[in-house]
Amino acid sequence: MYLKTLQLRNFRNYQDQKVEFSAAKTILVGNNAQGKSNLLEAVELLATLRSHRMARDRDLIKNGESIGQINATLERSAGTSELTLTLRQNTRRTVAINGETVRRQMDFLGILNAVEFSSLDLELVRGSPEIRRNWLDTLLIQLEPVYSHILQQYNKVLRQRNACLKRHVETLHDKSLQSELAIWDAQIAIAGTPVIIRRNRAIIKLASLAATWHASISGSTEALQINYLPNVPFSKNDSVGLAAIREEVQQAFLNKIQQRSVVELHRGTTLVGPHRDEIELSINQTPARQYGSQGQQRTLVLALKLAELQLIEEVVKEPPLLLLDDVLAELDLSRQNQLLDAIQDRFQTLITTTHLGSFDSQWLNSSQILYVKSGEIVIEN
Repeated sequence: MYLKTLQLRNFRNYQDQKVEFSAAKTILVGNNAQGKSNLLEAVELLATLRSHRMARDRDLIKNGESIGQINATLERSAGTSELTLTLRQNTRRTVAINGETVRRQMDFLGILNAVEFSSLDLELVRGSPEIRRNWLDTLLIQLEPVYSHILQQYNKVLRQRNACLKRHVETLHDKSLQSELAIWDAQIAIAGTPVIIRRNRAIIKLASLAATWHASISGSTEALQINYLPNVPFSKNDSVGLAAIREEVQQAFLNKIQQRSVVELHRGTTLVGPHRDEIELSINQTPARQYGSQGQQRTLVLALKLAELQLIEEVVKEPPLLLLDDVLAELDLSRQNQLLDAIQDRFQTLITTTHLGSFDSQWLNSSQILYVKSGEIVIEN
C-alpha cells in the first residue's frame, strides 16, 4: 500500500496543509514541537482510529476551531481509496470512504495499515501492563477490524458492572444485588471471552516472529520470549477447537469472578477479566522490565516492531506503512542498520528527525525530504 497524499485541516498545529508523497521514504526534519509527530499521528489515526498519545478528540483539533479533519489518498492493489476522518469538539467523530460516510467505524478500519515506532515505545518494556495491553489491542484492531467492536462491547459491560458494584458497595448481602450481579457476571464472561482468545492467538503468532528478529539483531546471543498471561487462566490447547476453547474460557471466567465476588464488592470494582491481563517480555528467561539493560530493551522493542510489520503484511497481503517517530536517535548504529536493512523500499516509511546526521548518503539520495516549521511543510528537492 502507498499513501499518496495527506491533508490536515485544523489538526493539532496545522491549519490547512497538504502533502504529496513522492518516494518510498519520507524524512520529516524540524526542531521539536513543530508538528512532525502530529503528521505521523494523523496517519496512525486513519489506520487504527486511536492515538498512542491517548488524546481526546478535542485535543486533536487546532485551538479555537470546532472541527478538524484528516484526508488521505491511499493506493492499494485493489484500487485507490479516499479516506476522511472528521473530528468535532462537541459531537462524535465521523469517517468516510470515497466521500461516503461510514456508519460503523469498524468498516473504516483495515483500509490503511501502519506500524508506529517512537521513543515512547520503550515503555512497552518499562511501563505498566496497561501499556502492553493497549499495544496488543491496537495491533489486533488492524489484524481483525471486528476486534474494535469486541473490545468496545467488553469495556461497555465492564463499566456497567463496575457501576453496579459501586451502587451496592454498602449492601453486600442484599438479595436483589446478588441476582443483578449474577446477570452482569454472565454478561462480562460472554463479552470478555473473545478478547482473551484473540489476544492469545495474536501473541502466539507474534512471539515466533519477534524471537526470530531478536536473534538476528542480537547475533543469536539472546533469546526473546513473549508470553500472554491472561487474568483468566485457561489451557491454551488449540487442538480442541474454537468452540471448546470458548466454553473453557467462559467457564473459567465465571468461576474466578464468583470466587472474587466478596473482594470486588468491598472494593467496588471488577478485579477479573482481560482488563487485568499481562504480556510478559523476557530475555534469556529473565523479565526484561526488571533486568534488561537499555540496549537490550531497545533491541526487544525493535524486534517487536519488525514482527508487527511482518505479521500485518502476512495477514493483509500488503506491506503496511512504517512510522518512525524520532526513533533513530534512540538506536545505536548497529540497530539502526538492522532496521534500515529490514525496511529498504519494501515499506513506505515516514521518519521524523531533528537533523539529517543519522542518515547515510544512500538513504538521503533515495528519500523525499520535508522540512517542518510551526505546522507548515516545505518540500526540498
